[in-house]
Amino acid sequence: MQSAAFTFSPSLPLRNPSPNYWRRPSLSLRLSAKHGNSNSDDVNSNGVSSTFFTRRSWTLPPSSSFKFRPLPPRAAESAVPESAPVENPLFKTLELGALFGLWYLFNIYFNIYNKQVLKAFHYPVTVTVVQFAVGTVLVAFMWGLNLYKRPKLSGAMLGAILPLAAVHTLGNLFTNMSLGKVAVSFTHTIKAMEPFFSVVLSAMFLGEFPTPWVVGSLVPIVGGVALASVTEASFNWAGFWSAMASNVTNQSRNVLSKKAMVNKEDSMDNITLFSIITVMSFFLLAPVAIFMEGVKFTPAYLQSAGVNVRQLYIRSLLAALCFHAYQQVSYMILQRVSPVTHSVGNCVKRVVVIVSSVIFFQTPVSPVNAFGTAIALAGVFLYSRVKRIKAKPKIA
Repeated sequence: MQSAAFTFSPSLPLRNPSPNYWRRPSLSLRLSAKHGNSNSDDVNSNGVSSTFFTRRSWTLPPSSSFKFRPLPPRAAESAVPESAPVENPLFKTLELGALFGLWYLFNIYFNIYNKQVLKAFHYPVTVTVVQFAVGTVLVAFMWGLNLYKRPKLSGAMLGAILPLAAVHTLGNLFTNMSLGKVAVSFTHTIKAMEPFFSVVLSAMFLGEFPTPWVVGSLVPIVGGVALASVTEASFNWAGFWSAMASNVTNQSRNVLSKKAMVNKEDSMDNITLFSIITVMSFFLLAPVAIFMEGVKFTPAYLQSAGVNVRQLYIRSLLAALCFHAYQQVSYMILQRVSPVTHSVGNCVKRVVVIVSSVIFFQTPVSPVNAFGTAIALAGVFLYSRVKRIKAKPKIA
C-alpha cells in the first residue's frame, strides 16, 4: 500500500481561492481504501494538478489506509481555476541565479574575514564559539519574532540530533584550526577530498558500496590533493591534519543523518534542523573553549595583546553573519534543485573560493600546485556527475 503525498511550494505563498472557485459543481474527490497503485501525485486534495508546485512533500503515515484517487485528465484540467497563477520560468531562473550568487558571495567573504580574524587572534576554539554564538542569537531572533516557525521538540528528537550537532561542531572547529595554520586555498584544496571520505564511511557504516564510476572519480581527487600538498608553499602538518579531520567529521554528519533517520515533522525542514544544530553546538563548545583557551575575547585582553579591538570585533561579526547566511542560502537552493545540481554548485563554489582567496591574500601558487588543485577539483566535479549512476544488479 502506498501513501498519499501533498506537495506545496516553499517559494510561493499560498493564495486565498477566489469566490468562484468554490462554486464549481463538477469538482469531486473520491476516497478509496483499496490497496494498489494510485497516481496520487497528479492531483492534490483540491483537485488541482500538482505540477503547479515545486517539490517538497509531506507523506501520510503508512498506517493510513485511505488513497486519493485522481480525477480523469480532462476533469483535472477543468478543475483548475482560470485565475490560477502561472509561474514565470524566467523569474524562477533569475531567482535561482541570484541565490547561487549570494551563496558564493557570502562564502567568499566568510573565508576572507575569518582568515583575517584567525591571523590576528590565534584562538580557533574561541573564534568558533563566537560564530556559533552569533548564529544562536540569529536563531532566537527568528523564532522570537515568528520570522520562521519555531519547532516543537521532544527529548527523543534532541537525542537524535545531538550526535549531528557534535560532529558539526568538530567539523567547523577543525576547519578554523586549519585556516589558522595554512592558506585558505590550501585548506579548501584538502577539503576537496570530502567525496573520498563520504564513500569510505558510507561503505563502512551503511553498507553502500560505490560503483566503478565513483571509484574512478576518486583517483584524480586523491592524486590532485597529494600533488597540491607536496608543492604547497604554506604547508603545515597541523593545518593539513586539521583539514583532513574536518573532512572526516563533516562526512560523518551525513552518515549519521542517514543512520539515525531523524523523524522530521512539518516544521523540521533543513533550515530548522540547521538552526537547532547551531544552538546545540554553541552550548557544546562554549565550556570547552573556556577550559582550553580561557576568556580571551574581552576588550581588556585584546588591548593588552596589541590587537585592534574594534576591527577584530567587526570582522568577527561579519564572518559569523556570512557563515550563517551562506548556510541558510545553501539550504534554500537545495529546496529548489536536485542534490546532484547542488553538489555541482558546491564544487564550483570551492573553485570560486580558492581563486578569490589567492587573489585577495596574494598567495604564492606554483604551476604544479595549481595543476594539482585543478585535477582535484575536476575529480570532484566528475564525482558529482557519476554518483547517480547505479550499478547493474547481478543476475544469478
